[in-house]
Amino acid sequence: MDTSASDIQFDELGNCNFCNEIFQDNTPKIIDISNSLESLIEEIKSSGLGKKYDCIVGVSGGLDSSWALVQAVKLGLRPLAVHMDNGWNSELAQSNIANLISKLGVDLYTYVINWKEYRILMESFFKADVIDVELLYDNAMLAVNYRQALKYNVKYMLMGYNTSTEGIKMPKNWNWFKYDVKNIRSIAKLNNYPTLTSFPTFSIFDFIYCSYIRRVKSVPFLDYFEYSKENALKDLTLNYSYKPYPYKHYESIFTRFYQGYILPKKFKVDKRRVHLSSLIVSNQLSRKDAISKLDEDPYVSVRQFEQDKSYFLKKMNWTEIQLEEYIKRPGILHDKYPTEKPIWEFFKKLYLKR
Repeated sequence: MDTSASDIQFDELGNCNFCNEIFQDNTPKIIDISNSLESLIEEIKSSGLGKKYDCIVGVSGGLDSSWALVQAVKLGLRPLAVHMDNGWNSELAQSNIANLISKLGVDLYTYVINWKEYRILMESFFKADVIDVELLYDNAMLAVNYRQALKYNVKYMLMGYNTSTEGIKMPKNWNWFKYDVKNIRSIAKLNNYPTLTSFPTFSIFDFIYCSYIRRVKSVPFLDYFEYSKENALKDLTLNYSYKPYPYKHYESIFTRFYQGYILPKKFKVDKRRVHLSSLIVSNQLSRKDAISKLDEDPYVSVRQFEQDKSYFLKKMNWTEIQLEEYIKRPGILHDKYPTEKPIWEFFKKLYLKR
């Protein structure tokens, strides 16, 4: 981690707050949770009696969500796999998902985003010059997963999120609040697109309704295991014809282009820092090897970069000049546009006072 994270602080030993939070807060949490896996599985099975499914597992084709689905099936659960296709899936991601679903014998629900609307929304975010273009995908994905949970009255959503590979929190200036529908709608108006028709959204109030009224629990499932990225990859490759990606979240062509080119060029942000730092503090990678990886280009080859850039320009109907102009413009903070984040902070304070 470095000072590209605006909220970084160093103590007298030279350790930063991101790593200190892991050692102080998250490591004991993993140990406690790991001992209660059996209890969790019993609760999920009990809540699913008489229902078609007893849990929802969102799948992107990435390593974490794929392994979460495998473990759910191995433990005797009856998951509905849920995938959201926003038009940027790589062929490799589609192949990984298809192989997984076929070999595990589970049902898959796929929500296909209306590309015309999604492209307009992406255009609006590019015009706004905000950093978190992936807010669109992340918010819609939450909506799709929770909607399926409500449809089948499922009380558990098993998430691929885990402390071992994602424990280092994302710096405040690297992304944005994921329930901020007001921010999405406000930015959409920059393209004269005030109404979202087919685009699924998930607001603060949706979260409160789903979590506290319908009692749907979002569970960081992989924290119930001694999760090793290397071992999970071996298992998936050997038994499920899984093929890996060079970096985390590269199952999406846009995410690959966004993290590998847009973020470092326009915003001076390299998300590999948080991903690699998480592996360091969970003893899955040495700091020396992590720094060596950072010296490598985010793209595995110039050819791959050129292919992705060409695909991006064609899909967004941009010219190279438009892309260059976008990259040169300074970034603008999300809260320069209307946002409901203060409402979230208010409810969070109320909850913490309980």
